[in-house]
Amino acid sequence: MRLLLVEDEPTLSHYLKQGLEEEGHAVDAVVNGRDALDWSRTTSYDVIVLDIMIPLIDGIEVCRKIRSRRQETPIIMLTARDSVRDRIAGLDAGADDYLIKPFAFEELLARVRALSRRSIDTRKSPILEVADLSLNTVTKKTTRGGIAIELPAKEHAVLEVLMRHPEQVFTRSQIAEHVWDFHSFNESNVVDVYIRNLRRKIDDPFPRKLIQTVRGTGYRISGGDGTRNP
Repeated sequence: MRLLLVEDEPTLSHYLKQGLEEEGHAVDAVVNGRDALDWSRTTSYDVIVLDIMIPLIDGIEVCRKIRSRRQETPIIMLTARDSVRDRIAGLDAGADDYLIKPFAFEELLARVRALSRRSIDTRKSPILEVADLSLNTVTKKTTRGGIAIELPAKEHAVLEVLMRHPEQVFTRSQIAEHVWDFHSFNESNVVDVYIRNLRRKIDDPFPRKLIQTVRGTGYRISGGDGTRNP
């Protein structure tokens, strides 16, 4: 997933960004409301993690402006304020969830996952399946034909992008936007490298090939006839 983190406290921002990236997410971090509005306008995010007390434009107003554009990106608001009035203000501005500081990082992760699933479809199961390939978005466990497959975080993230939308063709740029943040993705062939790694693990040991190359466009995952273009 690609996330926008809006937090002006340097230590907390670094901690959250690092933790989220270690879970395989792409994270763009900004420190004020003006940048939050600019980045959310020009980039498609799966979830926005938004602190209320930020410079220039506060989080409540940022949330309200995002919703006024008819953007439905899920928003989790972070705040040290724990009064009912403050929570109501955030939710009335259009936030989907509310997390009071200090909080456990694991709880933030769980809420990000829940909002992402809710925004993509209405299914309650965290398990994605294509043919005999199964990926659990919560436990990060992947199996094919009942055989466990170990995937590093970034490989898991690339596979999750494809499996959330079977048969859909993704360009390399579209895959990269969901897996790497704006500053770290600078190699033109990095997506191809990760696709090769995934094929080696989830396709090569099996007669049926699921990851397909669409010439001149990109990649898709398909449970169809299993043919693969080189």
